[in-house]
Amino acid sequence: MASQARVTKTVAVFEAASRRTVGRGVVSEQQADGTFQSSTTHITATGSLVSDDTSKDIIIDNFSLAAWGTNLIKDGTLKLAHGRRYGLLGVNGAGKSTLLKTLGNREVPIQNAIDIYLLDREFDPTDMTAVEAVVDIVVREKEALEQELEELLDQDGGSETPRFEAINDRINELDVGTAERRAKEVLHGLGFSPEMQQMKTREFSGGWRMRIALARALFVKPTLLLLDEPTNHLDLGACVWLEEYLKKYSHTVLLVSHSQDFLNGVCTDIMHLHNRKLDYYNGDYDTFVVVRAQKDATLTKKAKAAEKQLSKMQDTVARLGQKVAKQAKQKEKAMVKKTEKLEDVKDELVQEKAVSFRFNDCGGGLAPPVLQFRDISFNYPGKSRVLFKDVTFGVDLESRIALVGPNGAGKSTLLKLMVGEVQPTSGEIRKHHHLRIARFHQHLTDQLDLSLSAVQYLCASFKDEDGNALYKEQAMRNIVGKYGLTGKSQVVPMSQISDGQRRRVVFAWLALTTPHMLLLDEPTNHLDIETIDALAEAINAFDGGVILVSHDFRLIEQVAQEIWIVQDEKVEPWEDDIRAYKEHLRSM
Repeated sequence: MASQARVTKTVAVFEAASRRTVGRGVVSEQQADGTFQSSTTHITATGSLVSDDTSKDIIIDNFSLAAWGTNLIKDGTLKLAHGRRYGLLGVNGAGKSTLLKTLGNREVPIQNAIDIYLLDREFDPTDMTAVEAVVDIVVREKEALEQELEELLDQDGGSETPRFEAINDRINELDVGTAERRAKEVLHGLGFSPEMQQMKTREFSGGWRMRIALARALFVKPTLLLLDEPTNHLDLGACVWLEEYLKKYSHTVLLVSHSQDFLNGVCTDIMHLHNRKLDYYNGDYDTFVVVRAQKDATLTKKAKAAEKQLSKMQDTVARLGQKVAKQAKQKEKAMVKKTEKLEDVKDELVQEKAVSFRFNDCGGGLAPPVLQFRDISFNYPGKSRVLFKDVTFGVDLESRIALVGPNGAGKSTLLKLMVGEVQPTSGEIRKHHHLRIARFHQHLTDQLDLSLSAVQYLCASFKDEDGNALYKEQAMRNIVGKYGLTGKSQVVPMSQISDGQRRRVVFAWLALTTPHMLLLDEPTNHLDIETIDALAEAINAFDGGVILVSHDFRLIEQVAQEIWIVQDEKVEPWEDDIRAYKEHLRSM
């Protein structure tokens, strides 16, 4: 099946998202009042398009969005000005990914002339090479546009329409004649060597096929580019390249990212989803934090003043009692209005629950080094490429190490060697015989039984020798609540909670294992910024050792005391801080 989809002369590059639209059975219709409503099996969206058909700005009034029966946005205004780059913020479960999918699948009205690309999954395994897969998308787009031109030429005055001119401009922008050279440049920036660029897409892992999908998204340059955690499968070098690329993007970008550093580097605007509302702020993430804090301070003062006035009114009414019934009744009416105003002010405040969790103390008591590598060499069976050669180092319970380096250099493999998941080709790994190691990796979330609630899953995971649960449900609810999973999200099937919320379940599971050493392989993927800050605090408070692989510069800056570069068969210390390493990558 072609990986593009069109909706009645609409240039609509949906990739795999378009196929899933059909699979989910989207129902879309114009209502009698002129509004537009669209829904999938669990998502409902309504809104009225305000933008002119020829405009590249998108404005949708009376915009509401719900999933699984829960209101995510209610009667808001969705505004995307052409050429701006928006960072979409909100806590896990607020509805960020749902909003992107709603736009990408055109489940609300968007001008036909606006082409959309939603990046939310990897490219399919095919016999096309990586370069062919990237070039393919602009070739298909050009062919579809040329067909639309022919249809316009068959209409009286079709060549005089704004759409005819827009299509010609778009074809020129695609520049198919230089597509292969430019595709190679994009792939190189995302970490593909010349040899990898000629590999078939079915030969790549899911993470690398996600990079191919990202390359296609960037290469076709849609009018509206929707990116859901685009840095999740990138190493630090590719993150820096993508940041620089998006800074120069000429159309509209709406992205979800957990990286404050990336948001600061890319965004011209922040869209904040909270309390079922969309608020807009000019500037990058740091600017948003300052302005939001100032706004909250002002609103807090108003709320306190309103509460004080309300209290005085209540006292007055209590004194009047039945003696002056008419005057008391007037005061009560004033109290109702003041109460309504107070609720409006409080609703404006960002009242998101702070997340603060910790990893259980390991108790220490293990003499250093607790883990030693002596002259370790390694290559995977059947693979000629050597990942490590004569690597020697030691770690202890005070280690705070960040592993950096290009994807494929062996960072995750190094962690697998530490836990014994793979064995060295030569050399010796020595572990303290009481050492308990817990490794966080992306496949842990894949192993969750999504038919169970978080509480049910964790209770079933920790049992005594007789098979009895170590924790009762209420005790487990209290534990899970410390990781930011509260209320309904604790007890509904995990299929109904967000990826970020599932990651919190995994962190609770890790803490309950009480390890001496934490190996964290890209722990920030799908987490909101508040949870990442909580993770940093938990790492810093942990009394055991931590080895971290992350593409989040800020997390590394917060927790790492040492930075080791994994590259060219070696593991070597970087003598400066992570900011200097970023500048080093930028200069390459």
